[in-house]
Amino acid sequence: MTMYIDLAIIVAKTAILVLGGSITYYALRAYGRTGDPSLRALGIGFGTVTVGALIGGVSHQVIGADLAVGIAINSLLTAVGFGVIVYSLYVE
Repeated sequence: MTMYIDLAIIVAKTAILVLGGSITYYALRAYGRTGDPSLRALGIGFGTVTVGALIGGVSHQVIGADLAVGIAINSLLTAVGFGVIVYSLYVE
């Protein structure tokens, strides 16, 4: 059963990395074209969420840290990233 849970975590984290990385790339690319600070903040926010998922997964799957540590890292960086995304909605 643990093997299936580990596989599900790996699949989910890979999807988050690919999709979050894509959103980050396109937001920062749009920032480069327009110079709009809200797009920069949006890219940074999604990048933070994506990196949080990556570090959380790597800490558990590769380093062997307790699952709770991976969840805590992921949750903290997700909260920070969402805060930056909310900020991006208010930047003019």
